[in-house]
Order: sequence, then structure tokens, then C-alpha cells
Amino acid sequence: MSHPHDHAPGTPHSHGAGASRRRLAIAFAITAAIMLAQLVGSVITGSLALLVDTAHMLTDAGGLFLALIAASLMLRPTTARHTWGMKRAEVLAASAQSLLLMAVGVYALVEGISRLLAPPEVPAQGLLVFGLIGLAGNIASLCVLAGGRNANLNLRAAFLEVLNDALGSVAVIVSAVVIATTGWTPVDTLAGLLIAGLIVPRAVVILLSSVRILMEAVPRGIDLEDLRSHLLENAHVDEVHDLHVSTIGTGLPVLTAHVEVHPACLTSGHTRVVLDELRACVREHFAERIEHCTFQLEPSDCSAEEPLPHS
Repeated sequence: MSHPHDHAPGTPHSHGAGASRRRLAIAFAITAAIMLAQLVGSVITGSLALLVDTAHMLTDAGGLFLALIAASLMLRPTTARHTWGMKRAEVLAASAQSLLLMAVGVYALVEGISRLLAPPEVPAQGLLVFGLIGLAGNIASLCVLAGGRNANLNLRAAFLEVLNDALGSVAVIVSAVVIATTGWTPVDTLAGLLIAGLIVPRAVVILLSSVRILMEAVPRGIDLEDLRSHLLENAHVDEVHDLHVSTIGTGLPVLTAHVEVHPACLTSGHTRVVLDELRACVREHFAERIEHCTFQLEPSDCSAEEPLPHS
């Protein structure tokens, strides 16, 4: 027996996804424009730092485009085939973004090491101009994304991508100033390596967060045994097994459990009371972390008749 959560399906999530889509569309337009400008600049100057930052912005533009598609998919209603709608589109998009970032970071490290052996000439003035253009665009995108960066994994990945772009533009500007004042051109390669060093760890963090959701790991901050103990405090409950907590998408954790109760509860009309008490227990102790709960009530020792092991 189950009891549905009294949350109107899709309303807050759809609203959030709609806001995310608008922010992402603006950020994508800005990033694509700056990427084209930096591409021209990298060809003119021959700068590795600018080339790496351009490649990074290319992946960011691609990532923002994927994020924009994901935000649109998340607005789709649930169907008989997709009972959660397309809520996990954000997780897939974040995974794709992180893999793109890792590829760019590895390329930059390999190219940077080879350039350290033979540093090319880099015109400081052109490097500075395009670095400033990139920084201005990144700051504009950050302002657009900042208000919703904690809305979901999709937006958080996009915000961090643009933030890292801004740091990359700062590195380009610094290298331009150093070359102009000292003539030491290897600083451009070092700046490129620095950008790569910033890219890879962040990409790994995003990928690991995405994998945790796709593998249906227990959300961070939830102790499954602590949850089980709270449920067992109910006077009608004898045992809790097949307890699972996972995340469909950002802000959408789900809980399922088989709850063994005294047989009399199932025949005396107490099932509604027990379900309400279990829901209240979860709401009291885990209100902001578990939104959808499904409890299957069954008589005590029912699990002994089932062939599968229970957690």
C-alpha cells in the first residue's frame, strides 16, 4: 500500500526550469559571441592561453547549449512512458559538460608542455585586447546565471564553467601585461597550463556528482540507518526493509520502503494513520531533503516469504 506525496506534480520544478532556460539562453548567446571574438584573436596573436581559453569557451558554449536543451526537456510533463518526465536531462547535460571540459583540459596540458620547450612569440597588445573582451563577456554571463546557480546541477555546472572562463580571461590579461612589461613570452604558456589546471578538477567534481545521481546513490546529508531508526520509532512498525533513497534530479529526492506492521493494523483500519505518521516522521526529520515517499505496508514476517535479500 502506498501513499502519494501531496505535492502538485511538476509545478515548482517546471517554474524553476523555465527560469533556468531563460538564463541559459542569454548566457549561451553571450558566450558564443565572445568565443568567436577570441577565436579570431587566437589566430591573430598565436597565443596558447587565448587558444585554450577559446577552446574552453567552445566547450562552454556547447555545454550551455546542452544545458539549454536539458532545461527545455525538464519542462515536459510526465507521461505513461516517462513517469518522472525528463527531470534527469539536467544530470545527463552536466555529465556531458564535464567530459567536454576534461577533454579540453587534457589537450591544454599536453600542448602547454610542448610549448614550454619552444615558446612562440606572442603580441601582448592583441592578447590584452581579446583577454579584456573575454572577461567582459564572462562577467555579463555570470551576472545572468548567478541568481539561479543553486537551482539545479545543470545551472551549477553552467555557472562554474563561466566562472572558470572568467578566471581564464584574467590569466590571459595577466600574461599580456607580463609580456608587455618584461618580454617573457613563456608566461603565456604558463597561463594556458593554469587555465587547464583549473578546468580538470572542477570537471571531475561535476562528473562525480552526476554519476552519484545516475547510480542512484543515497543523497549527501542523508544517513539511511538514521532514517530507518526514526521510522522504527513508530509504535505500529516492527521492521523496515527494502529502504531506498535516491535522487531523480536536483531538488527531487525519492524514498521507497517496505514497512512491516502489526497484522491488526491492516485489519482494523489503522493503515491511513500509520502512513500519515510515517510521512510526518520523514517531514519532521528530513523535510528539505526527501520530497516523494512511497511506503508499502505489509504484515510482520512477510519478508521471510520473499526470496530476495532485504536491506
